[in-house]
Amino acid sequence: MHLPTDSPEENKTLAFAQSRQATTSALPGSRLDDAAAAQADAPAADLASTPARDRERGLTGSIFSIVITASRTKWYAAFKNILPIYIGIHLAFFALSCLTVLYTVPAFSKLSRPLYVLWQSWHRWDTGNFLVVALHGYVAPHQTAFFPFYPILERCVMLLTGNPFTAGLIISGVADLLALVVLYRLVEEDFDQERAYRAALYLSLFPTALFLAAAYNESLFLCLSLFSFYHMRHGHWWLAGLLGLLATLTRSAGLILFVPFCFEYLRQRHFDLRAVRLDILSGLAIPAGLGLFSLYCAFQFHDPLAFSHAQNFWGRVPRIPGYGIYRSVQEIIQSGGILNFQSLHNMLDLGPDLLIFALIILGFIGPWKLPRDLWAYNLYAAALYLFLQLFPAAGIFPLLSTGRFMLEVFPAYIILASLGKYRTLHTSYVMISGAVLCFLLTQFLLGGWVL
Repeated sequence: MHLPTDSPEENKTLAFAQSRQATTSALPGSRLDDAAAAQADAPAADLASTPARDRERGLTGSIFSIVITASRTKWYAAFKNILPIYIGIHLAFFALSCLTVLYTVPAFSKLSRPLYVLWQSWHRWDTGNFLVVALHGYVAPHQTAFFPFYPILERCVMLLTGNPFTAGLIISGVADLLALVVLYRLVEEDFDQERAYRAALYLSLFPTALFLAAAYNESLFLCLSLFSFYHMRHGHWWLAGLLGLLATLTRSAGLILFVPFCFEYLRQRHFDLRAVRLDILSGLAIPAGLGLFSLYCAFQFHDPLAFSHAQNFWGRVPRIPGYGIYRSVQEIIQSGGILNFQSLHNMLDLGPDLLIFALIILGFIGPWKLPRDLWAYNLYAAALYLFLQLFPAAGIFPLLSTGRFMLEVFPAYIILASLGKYRTLHTSYVMISGAVLCFLLTQFLLGGWVL
């Protein structure tokens, strides 16, 4: 009969701790020698228990120290693996920021633009709406469509930079880096390093990934959502709830984190209601973020749902999921040709939306589906995707902004990373998505309408 043994990692950890303990006890003048000398005068009843207790405490402390060190090492390794992607993408963004100046000066002209043009060219569209809230607060109900946590951070960092726009770029840049590191750690733990690297790369090259670097709240929301999800997977429920609250104060879509929270909490307790403890209440912090903003809206505008009603001001009305896709296809057909403004922009909106939808489906069925113990990813992706389809835009561009919202559905990039093991698919995605990303960034920097 073979007795069960510990895993190789546990055996290595235990052996290392025991070796360290033996080495320490052999050193003259060590704490263990001092303790042994002190025990010479101890009562006989204590002599049998004290050495055993000391050995147990020493072994436990050593193992704890090793685990903490290993955890820090893994985070540092993730940072090192992600950094080349982050630096490469941002260097590409910098190069395009420089080169787009050529579109604004005549050929062979000696005209030179001031250096601040390089970052001021990123001051586009919704960037201004966040800055107004950061500087003046909410002065009109329609501004509540822009949730408060990102403008609050802009206001705080502005104390150091003196400029809220610069503060916004710094916040987005830092949040983007942290989001990639957490995504890498999540995928590394649940899958493998190769898939973790590809997931981070594919997210960074997604056609709308420019908004992770712009002074928008996409990168902050993604960062907080990933951190909350990471702590759910590790059973740190109060921390997961707090981060979920901040995510909900960043975007209303943060409310969807409540879905994986409930599933993951019950899964880790084998869906046994008798194992539920008081810490399940930490999940209520996630919708509490929406509740706090609702209270502010009631106080400021006498309308607790002002942030929802504000969607009407921006041309968005609630519809059943899928209506925006149907209308987008309809607009392409009725545009009068493929190569015109209406058709091409609808395709730019529709393409990312359908890609993410297909990846979510593959997470549930087929050879790349996730195992049941990882269904928190699937449930979050499906619920978030459906939520983001609820408010299509009026007019001829029903999926307006949906392309950048797809950046938030991070489980889809894990499925895409699984597909990326096929060289042709990997190369095709990197080339095509990277090319579209460069085009959209150029349009954005020139003040053109992107998404």
